[in-house]
Amino acid sequence: MNKKALYLCLLAGLMACSGTVQVNKNLDVLPEIFPDYARVTIPVNIAPLNFELKNSCDEARALFTCGSETITVQAKKGSFMIPASKWKNLLQLAAGKKITVTVQAKVDGEWMGYAPFQMDVANEPVDAWLAYRLIEPGYELWNRMGIYQRNLENYTEDAIIENKVSGNNCVNCHSFCMHNPEKMLFHMRETYPCTILIDGDRVEKLNTKTEQTISPLVYPSWHPSGKYIAFSVNQTKQSFHMNDKNRIEVFDSASDVVVYDVERHEIVTTPLLSSREAFETFPTFAPDGKTLYFCTAEARPMPKEYDQVKYSLCSVSFDPSTRSFGTEIDTLYNAVSDKRSASFPRVSPDGNYLLYTLSGYGNFSIWHKDADLYMVDLESKQSYPLENVNSNDVESYHSWSSNSRWIVFSSRRIDGLYTRPFFAYIDENGQAHKPFLLPQKETDFYFRFMKSYNIPEFITGKVKTKGRVLGLKAKEDKGINVKFAN
Repeated sequence: MNKKALYLCLLAGLMACSGTVQVNKNLDVLPEIFPDYARVTIPVNIAPLNFELKNSCDEARALFTCGSETITVQAKKGSFMIPASKWKNLLQLAAGKKITVTVQAKVDGEWMGYAPFQMDVANEPVDAWLAYRLIEPGYELWNRMGIYQRNLENYTEDAIIENKVSGNNCVNCHSFCMHNPEKMLFHMRETYPCTILIDGDRVEKLNTKTEQTISPLVYPSWHPSGKYIAFSVNQTKQSFHMNDKNRIEVFDSASDVVVYDVERHEIVTTPLLSSREAFETFPTFAPDGKTLYFCTAEARPMPKEYDQVKYSLCSVSFDPSTRSFGTEIDTLYNAVSDKRSASFPRVSPDGNYLLYTLSGYGNFSIWHKDADLYMVDLESKQSYPLENVNSNDVESYHSWSSNSRWIVFSSRRIDGLYTRPFFAYIDENGQAHKPFLLPQKETDFYFRFMKSYNIPEFITGKVKTKGRVLGLKAKEDKGINVKFAN
């Protein structure tokens, strides 16, 4: 090869690397990509948002630009894999600004440029870790399941506990005190039934069924002090529809709400939270610890009237110094007048907003296709739908980040079968921005991975207690018998 030919080859290579390829035609349509990251708002510390181009092409490239900085990524079999170090630097530069993404594709020998789209980069970071359970989507059968933690700043995933260390039992309802990875609990059912509570280096096995309660402790919510945990106790059944858009039905035939004293190993409650005339469930403490929110519905014969049960969203005051409750119930959402049903209330850590799920009936809305997310402004008491978040399929379980600027929620919007975690930015006015799917290193991950993400919860760090330690505690320890306080 002569010097002139060599020079032209090097020049062509440099042009390809710098993004200066001649574009023959500019299109006025956005590229079809998966996941859909167009016009989303993302945190400044999120892992690279790799995506694939669904449009057929011979070659493709994507340019990520903020100011004078540009990352050029060549597609490999239609997938754009963004270099982690360059992505991190670009995010730091783009904090509080926008990243413009331009996708170019070569089709039949000609380069075409799709209309560019933008990603808003929020100044506020997201908590670095997310905890969740992975389980088959039907929930009726399992063999292997576990509770896992994912680093949101990269793609690292570790097991908190896998049920292979505890007799392949069911592990569920993991919960953290104020996003603290060193203060958590989860339940085991079937083999070695118990509740495992972790407080720093201390691990307790709790036997939580008492003569006065209808079941062991179920759905939890930590008091911000860490001294109490609100729980529901439920008699729960599961059934299956033969001809219904909602595949699975989960319902309670009885349920109450109680508060567990962590230091005394005692349960306290009030007739306002434990009544045969009502189904009370899904408790959650306010961040100041002085209010307990919960869902309640008129008790009905079950399962005969399962679709007539509609839960209101209510609250009662709580005095942590005396473990006592108020005498009046405040109603934030009235199911009797609105004819719909509330579930999963969660208060933002700054105390400004309450996020909940609203569906046509019942309280286990994770299979109800009409389930949407709603927000209550706790100052004005006004409730409104999160229109930028909701889809035509299920939006259900959700939690807040520690800085009250991000929510994570599970949705079946991709295929109607599996729940996947989506994230949305909540601005200072309580409005949600367009959500984005949990990023994965491989762009076809969600088409290959055959488990649902269950109960996504933000945590500020990594849970360090080993799963084998937790498994041994469940198998070998007799446990502490929880008592009902007189």
